[in-house]
Parts: sequence; C-alpha cells; structure tokens
Amino acid sequence: MILTLTPNPSIDRTVDLAGPLARGEVQRVTSVVSQGGGKGVNISRAAVAAGVATIAVLPAGRNDPFVHELLSAGIDCRPARPAGEIRVNLTITEPDGTTTKLNSPGATVTAQHLDALSGTLLYRAAAVDWVVLAGSLPPGAPDDYYAGLVARLRGGRASVAVDTSERPPAALVDALPDSAPDLMKPNGEELASFSGGDPAVLESDPPAAAKAARALVDRGVGAVLATLGKHGAVLVTADGAWHATPPPTTVVSTVGAGDSSLFGYVLGDLRGLAPGGCLALAECDQRQPVRGEHRGEHV
Repeated sequence: MILTLTPNPSIDRTVDLAGPLARGEVQRVTSVVSQGGGKGVNISRAAVAAGVATIAVLPAGRNDPFVHELLSAGIDCRPARPAGEIRVNLTITEPDGTTTKLNSPGATVTAQHLDALSGTLLYRAAAVDWVVLAGSLPPGAPDDYYAGLVARLRGGRASVAVDTSERPPAALVDALPDSAPDLMKPNGEELASFSGGDPAVLESDPPAAAKAARALVDRGVGAVLATLGKHGAVLVTADGAWHATPPPTTVVSTVGAGDSSLFGYVLGDLRGLAPGGCLALAECDQRQPVRGEHRGEHV
C-alpha cells in the first residue's frame, strides 16, 4: 500500500489553446479540464489506476467537494483540518506541447494545522509499504517540515520517498543523514542546487547527474531518481547507477510526468524489481508510447 501526503493540494485546471499563447490577446480555447490534484494526489490516482491500494492524506474539510471527488475516483482520502480554501492552479497548454503553469500559494497554515496533518499521516504509516511526501509546502510551513517527518518515519515499516522543490529539499539535504529518505526525486535543476553544479549540464549529461546524485547517496539517501527531461532519468543507489532513455514520442503535455516517474519506481519496488527495472518502469510510466526502443543501462 502507498500512503501519500499532499500538504498543499490544488484544484488543477488545464486549458488547452487552439494556437500558441499570445500575451494581451483574446484566444480560442479547445477544452478546459478541472480535477483535484497535487503531487501526492496524482500519485494516489496512478496507484488506483494500477490496482495498488493507496491512502491520500491532505488538508481539507470532510465534506469538501475536493474530498468527494477523490472518493468517487476510488481514492481512500483522509482529510485533516484545513487552514482555508484549497488553492486553484492553472495550466495553459499549447498545441506544440509548451506548458505554462500559474500556481497559487494556498492558505497560510499554523503549527496546529501542521500537527493535525502530521498526526493523520503518522497514524497510518505503520500499516503501509511506502510513504510518499510530495509537492510544495503551504505558506506558513517551515522549510524543514518534510525533513522532520522523514526523521520520524525512519526506522519504521514503510519506505519513504520525497518529491518537492525550492527550499524544502535544501532543508532536507542540510539535515542529512537524520532526514535521509529511501528515495529522492529531483530534476536536473534541483540536483544542481544541492551539488553546486550547472543545471543545464546536469540536465543534458547523465553521467554528471549520476555523480551529483552519488553525493546524496553517500550522505545516507537510499536512492536518487533524477529526471532529466528528454534525456531520460538516472537512478543512483549504493550498489550502482543506471540511466534510462524514453522512446521517441510527441510531447502533448509535461503535466504529471514527474509524478508518474516516481510512482513507476515505487510500483517497481512493490513488484520486487531490481533497481534497473524500477528505473525502466519509472520512465515507461510517464504515459508515453512504448515501441521497444526504451532501454536502461549502467552509467
């Protein structure tokens, strides 16, 4: 079973344009789709689609339409006391796959809100296989919120994965090894922020990305899954490093690609696959067409 935490959930509204985005002009929209989201919620959605048991923990009122939507989708949702209304994020997608995201900050939380959220998560963590801490933190949350949760979860039954951005991953790295999760999933830019490297170089050079990820593994992180866009992904563990490249594909949207990668890795682990197999599944699970060109190799 996978237990996900989404501290800052969102109503994700995706607008598909008929042509390229033109600032200051009136444009035609081909479709608008709205659904409950956030990184942890997205991973729980993927788990339901794959037939894997999951529980999604997030701040929301018990009778919030957001919660009812997740329950209707088959997601076991356990809401904790919210600080306010769930934010709305807007994604604008152009025909060539270019994606523009406008993310709201969310309601400002207090220590009481975070304690309620943590308690809801920790109460259920002893009965699951993976705990996934994912997404941005709401205003008011300390940067080391995830680091503190990982420290409390370490040594338990569940493996712990963290996928976040901006200041929280830096706070987690600063607290290593006490805050070391079983899996971290940075992209090239985030990996560069930990290592002091050039984001463009790490994004385009898998061996360089593997070297930067190795520094995190040496400090106690169980595995680092670094997603590198069109250059695939690199997985580094104490036993080695692997690189997987995706098959040729036409990109329609990059929304949710990173969440799908993380879920693919966790799914591979639940199936008992070796690290290289988990990495291959992480790349394949980005909902891209697979025609046999997908490959994984040691770095």
